[in-house]
Amino acid sequence: MPVTEFKIQGHVAYITMNRPEAMNSLNPELRFELSELWDEVEKNKDVWIAVITGAGDRAFCAGADLKHRAKERSASLEQRQRWVEMQKNSRPITERWDFPKPIIAKVNGYALGGGLEIALACDIIVAVEDAELGLPEPRRGLIAGAVGVHRLPRQIGLKSAMGYMLTGRHMTAQRGYELGLVNQVVPRESLDSSVDEWVEDILRCAPLSVRATKQAAMQGLDMSLPQAYYTEYDWERQRLNSKDMLEGPLAFAEKRRPNWSGS
Repeated sequence: MPVTEFKIQGHVAYITMNRPEAMNSLNPELRFELSELWDEVEKNKDVWIAVITGAGDRAFCAGADLKHRAKERSASLEQRQRWVEMQKNSRPITERWDFPKPIIAKVNGYALGGGLEIALACDIIVAVEDAELGLPEPRRGLIAGAVGVHRLPRQIGLKSAMGYMLTGRHMTAQRGYELGLVNQVVPRESLDSSVDEWVEDILRCAPLSVRATKQAAMQGLDMSLPQAYYTEYDWERQRLNSKDMLEGPLAFAEKRRPNWSGS
């Protein structure tokens, strides 16, 4: 059975990690299906934004499925080979360094380990008030090796990140907001509508402008300020030659909402 749900409404792709009985923890099947869905989001020209969440009300994603790892030892050779093949053919969002489209993490509960690493790879995080976030891998003899040990210090600062990573402590959604990791903390009953507001505001912007902005901001982080400014970016080149570049000023002059085409 599928362990994800996927739908496209308008220009928005909605991805749901659907293993609520296991707190949406990451087993080979879930990793593989997520990889295929990210492929679809990236290549589908009609998709301008992605929203990812977890099924149920307990967890966004509780990280790696450690129970599955434990049973791998007793699995048949055929099963192990199948899981290895899935892993070889999976490309997680954490390693898609130049993913062009904005992603919103709709954090509806625990975002731990690999779950937080998925959220860290997103552009915007909206979390419920009782969500908990953390990288508890050292408490299991592991490390946050899906880029978590690198992304968290970059996003909340070294000392704050080390305090959480070296202890495995959880942070509340409110603390994540105070540290600049979470964009908005909302009551559970407002989660859907709050994410919808973020989606609507992004859709008010030209999709190529959004992609050009994301690419320049993210790639520029690795450069000096002058180098980042003078670098040519692929999506900015496309924006400069787009119909939407003309549509924006025209709509403003005509006092109407722009009709973006994404081209």
